[in-house]
Amino acid sequence: MNYKVLDVCRHIINYSNEKGYGISNLKLQKILYFVQAYFLIDKEKQHPCFDEKIEAWDFGPVVPVAYHEYKAYGSGNIPTIKSYILINKNNFWDSKRVEFNDNIIKDEDKKLIDSVVDSFHEYSATDLVSLTHRQTPWINAYKHYENNEITTKAIKEYFDD
Repeated sequence: MNYKVLDVCRHIINYSNEKGYGISNLKLQKILYFVQAYFLIDKEKQHPCFDEKIEAWDFGPVVPVAYHEYKAYGSGNIPTIKSYILINKNNFWDSKRVEFNDNIIKDEDKKLIDSVVDSFHEYSATDLVSLTHRQTPWINAYKHYENNEITTKAIKEYFDD
């Protein structure tokens, strides 16, 4: 089962804050890329964590949906998410605030996601940008002024060595 990337983001943000790591939008984007990689190469899962695409932007891999959700925080840390606004695309006025339910993500999947966050928490967002800029999934997809997709196939091939 694949999750919605924004649910994965909310879990990562809350876990990062609970552990005292903090997480900016730029760092969140790189963590999502590594979470996707870990899910793709996990011997039991071997499927994406989320279906939304990852693109090669100037500062490394980015999930556009997630980027736009949290861009208002700039380079600052994103606060804990207790609730969020669920937007009704058919009728904006029917949008509502809902509590974030972390049980959407299975415990075994949370463990894998948390292990990725734990592995990279000491790296700055800039460190992670540099790291992803040296990896072929981003290198092969990146073209200046284009937001080309970094495919799950490219991620799996690179990390499965």
